[in-house]
Amino acid sequence: MPKQKTRSGATKRFKKTGTGKIKRNKANHSHMLIRRSNSAKRKMRKAGLVSKSTEKRVKRMIGS
Repeated sequence: MPKQKTRSGATKRFKKTGTGKIKRNKANHSHMLIRRSNSAKRKMRKAGLVSKSTEKRVKRMIGS
């Protein structure tokens, strides 16, 4: 049976944690930041987790 190919774009965006959850970066942190509050910008720096409903699809994309 052939090997499962990973989606190279997904492997750059998502990382697997030690417990098997998927880490992701927060959205909306690339432009138009002048109107956002400092607390909102600070929260976007931290990594978030992929929701349970999309975790299965992301795991298939990154090949784990």
